[in-house]
Amino acid sequence: MAPARVPQKWRPTLAMIVFAVLLTVLALPAAIVIWFRALDNTTSRMGSTELIALAVALVLTVLIAVVFSRTITGPINALVRRTEEIGRGGRGAIVAPEQQGTREIATLSQSFLDLAERLVDRTEYVSSFAAHVSHELKSPVTAIRGSAELLRDAEMSKTERDRFLDHIIADSDRLASLLERLRELARADLDFASGTVTLAEAVADQPIVALEGMGNVKVALGLEAARAIFGQLLRNAVEHGATRVAVAAEREDGMLRVTVADDGTGISSGNRDRVFEPFFTTRREAGGTGMGLQIVRSMLAAHGGTIRLLPSEAGATFEIRVPLAGPS
Repeated sequence: MAPARVPQKWRPTLAMIVFAVLLTVLALPAAIVIWFRALDNTTSRMGSTELIALAVALVLTVLIAVVFSRTITGPINALVRRTEEIGRGGRGAIVAPEQQGTREIATLSQSFLDLAERLVDRTEYVSSFAAHVSHELKSPVTAIRGSAELLRDAEMSKTERDRFLDHIIADSDRLASLLERLRELARADLDFASGTVTLAEAVADQPIVALEGMGNVKVALGLEAARAIFGQLLRNAVEHGATRVAVAAEREDGMLRVTVADDGTGISSGNRDRVFEPFFTTRREAGGTGMGLQIVRSMLAAHGGTIRLLPSEAGATFEIRVPLAGPS
């Protein structure tokens, strides 16, 4: 589909329209004075009162023009220039325009800066993610190619051949798993499906979960997405030896703050800053792809929520914040 483009044709600038209106307003009293002077045959000269009135009208018109310039046309032109600078300079150019003008223009400027920040963040994320994807896919592809070349060119026993075939199958399975997780991540990034769910419904039928606090409060999260989010956290906990997961919730600033704490082996201090990195995993040999928490974060972000790792003396503790459904 072709990109949307504004039709290119001549259009008057906002400044032209504003000044045309002001000149029209200025011309009205002058035209009225001239009209009545033409009807009055006694004299053709304007009196001092008329001249003063026209001078006052001119001064007021100029003042109004200055106000319009500083509050409307100037700030809009500043926002246009800022847009062009951000297009050329990226994140470094995301600063407030020199002029904000009216409340509405200031709000528009802030909305634009917020959008630009999100777009730059998204661009950097896509660039970094593409580099990670290339690296992760390169390893199994290289291994498969090497094994296939050896099978084709080398003389080997049946045992050796079977070993290389097993490597090919294992790497193929890893590729399939990575591609499936990439598909899930793409779906998570685009998952804006509406719905509401309670915490109790999200963790239903999970025998190792101990639910505490506000389990029946509805949040703005679909049932499928909620079960995927908490299911991933519970799977991670079980894979790291957890036998009990405490899930507690409380209201906080229009959000439901949920803590998910397990009694597993926990996360080492060296890995705490990397748990949300795409493809980072300590279970690669067991088939881990390192994309589970990335999918969780993307799903939550699509619904206005967040997740972070909290300090804990034992096990792992995550904090999830998700918007409440309806008035809080």
